[in-house]
Amino acid sequence: MPTFTAYDTTPLAYHLVGEGEPLICLPGGPMRASAYLGDLGGLSAVRQLVLLDLRGTGGSAVPDDPSTYRCDRLVDDVEALREHLGLDRIDLLAHSAGANLAQLYAARYPERLRTLTLITPSTRAAGIEVTDQDLRVAAALRSGEPWYAEARAAQEALLAGGPFAELWPAVRPLTYGRWDAAAQAHAAASAGQTNPEARGRYEGDGAYDPATTVPALRELAAPVLVLAGEYDGHPSPDRATELAALFPHGEFTVQRGAGHFPWLDDPGAFSRTVAAFLDPDVLTVQAGGVRLAYRVWGEPSAPPVVLLHGRAGSSLTWSRIAEELAAEHRVYAPDFRGHGLSDWPGRYSFELFRDDLHAFLEARNLAGATVVGHSMGGVAAYLLAQREPGLIGRLVIEDAPPLLPLDPPRPTGVRPEGEPDFDWAVVPDTDAQLNDPDPTARERLAEITAPTLVIGGGPTSHIDQKQLTHMADTIPGATFVTIEAGHLVHTTRPDAFLAAISAFGLG
Repeated sequence: MPTFTAYDTTPLAYHLVGEGEPLICLPGGPMRASAYLGDLGGLSAVRQLVLLDLRGTGGSAVPDDPSTYRCDRLVDDVEALREHLGLDRIDLLAHSAGANLAQLYAARYPERLRTLTLITPSTRAAGIEVTDQDLRVAAALRSGEPWYAEARAAQEALLAGGPFAELWPAVRPLTYGRWDAAAQAHAAASAGQTNPEARGRYEGDGAYDPATTVPALRELAAPVLVLAGEYDGHPSPDRATELAALFPHGEFTVQRGAGHFPWLDDPGAFSRTVAAFLDPDVLTVQAGGVRLAYRVWGEPSAPPVVLLHGRAGSSLTWSRIAEELAAEHRVYAPDFRGHGLSDWPGRYSFELFRDDLHAFLEARNLAGATVVGHSMGGVAAYLLAQREPGLIGRLVIEDAPPLLPLDPPRPTGVRPEGEPDFDWAVVPDTDAQLNDPDPTARERLAEITAPTLVIGGGPTSHIDQKQLTHMADTIPGATFVTIEAGHLVHTTRPDAFLAAISAFGLG
């Protein structure tokens, strides 16, 4: 366990979890040891978590002066950690009460922040107060739980001034999205991880000065993510929205089904959202109620091209093609729902992927863009092209199934061992459509008005090439080209793929 020395010579400890760029993590509680953060739902797979034990907690020493437990006096402990790590600027993540400390750090040392991530954050440092009604409204969302009546009665007694130590155990289920064995074990560990004296001093008189802090936060140049839990009341999504609005580069998101500890309630949803925010090459947009991650190449003023991946893929499958096209185009490559760093809502269809594309084009003001879709992405593209004539400027369909009933039907897919890097539910949902597709899709191919290029992968592709030829014949004015590469044309033979789309006018 590495240690460093604070400004007043107090030895402080931190824990390193994972590998990659350091992400300094401040625990809440307040004054709970950082162990409860765990690996933050698997975020340690993409970043090295630097979990700080605040003074007097975990492996850190108890200070000689207990007044240094006050939140504003902990700011320089964070700065001492930055200096100890030798980092010019830091990515800082904070949970709950630790977010107050992070806000004070941002106000005092704005030039030292590269990014700021606030998870179900306390808002007191910014002068935003959580109300009793916020807590009651959040609690009501759990009214169907078997423990709700007891928890709600204890909450009301606590709000009336009842004894915290006696009432809090019954209230605690309200702070988790699921009150299962993992949540109960996490909650039970709290008492042994928290310093009661430090907790009592953390928000002592003088800790916060919103009149000074808020103007500083309004000038913060660093991007900020505020993540709220749908079921959390401290803060509620409404209060978290107020906090996010203070930052000039603030981004706000609500994790569905989550309480105060969102990395426990849905580790994948949490880690994908935060990883997307922390990756400088990834942007996000809310499209039709789904958070879509995407990557961009090229100059903003250049003609736009949108690249759509296939099933089980992501925007990364287009990197080589995108880099080539970026010489003369602005290239966008989104992750569809259920893939990559976008939301995985658990329900999928070709029509929903079509709607993702539609919402993405509208959100990014990309009407008239050239759209290139591989396989599943190609289906989404031609479904949109026939539904919204004029929205897509030019269309490239790469070895995409023409939605004729499969004969023989595709058998039930066997889920591979381990965790796939896409939502497995995509497979059975789309296989069902491939076996029994809506005939409207193929009947309306003739309604596509965009200039269209259909690229087939040749005889080694599992897509029926005769059906692709028929698709090209049905779409008015479409051109058909075969590149003998199998189904993964643009990854297996990128040069031939680039030559084909260049001849189509995308050089």
